[in-house]
Amino acid sequence: MTRTSDTPGAQAVADGAAVSPEPVVLDTLDKRLLDIIQTAFPLVPRPYAELGRLLDISEEEAFERVRALRRRKIIRRLGANFQSAKLGFVSTLCAAKVPEDRMAAFVAAVNACPGVTHNYLREHSYNIWFTCIGPSREDVQATLDGITSRTGVPILNLPATRMFKIRVDFRMSSPEQD
Repeated sequence: MTRTSDTPGAQAVADGAAVSPEPVVLDTLDKRLLDIIQTAFPLVPRPYAELGRLLDISEEEAFERVRALRRRKIIRRLGANFQSAKLGFVSTLCAAKVPEDRMAAFVAAVNACPGVTHNYLREHSYNIWFTCIGPSREDVQATLDGITSRTGVPILNLPATRMFKIRVDFRMSSPEQD
C-alpha cells in the first residue's frame, strides 16, 4: 500500500504493492531517455519518433523503452505539470491523524480525488499529509469535507498563502554519454 520516497521519514501513499528495495539497473540508453523526458518531452505529433531521432533508435524502440520503464515503476507518471496558481486554482496542505484500522479506507478516499497531487505517510501523530488543489477555497473545502464524511477522519486544512517551488531534475547519464 505504500511506495518509498526519497524524503527521510516519508512514504508516498499509493494503491498497489510496495516498490522493491532492489537497486535499479539502467543501461546508458534508458538513462539518456530519462534525461530527455523528465525535462523536455517532445511536444510534437509523434513524440516517440522524435525521442528515437534524438537517441538514434526507432520510434518503436523509444516507445517500448518508456513502456518498460513504466512497468518497472521507474517512471511513475508521464504527463504535463501545470502551475495551478497561474490557472487561477488554489492549493492547500492537509494533515490527518489516521488510525491504522482506517488507513486503507482513508488513503483510497484521498487518492480518488482528482485534486490531490501528493499523499504521504509520515512518522508523526499527523501521519498522513497531502496537497489538494481546486478552482476555489470552497471547492477544496468541499472535497475535504467529503473525505471526512466518507471516512470519519477530520482533516487539518492549511491553505497556501505563498508558494515555494523548487524544480529538480535528476540527471541519469553522465555528460560523456550524451
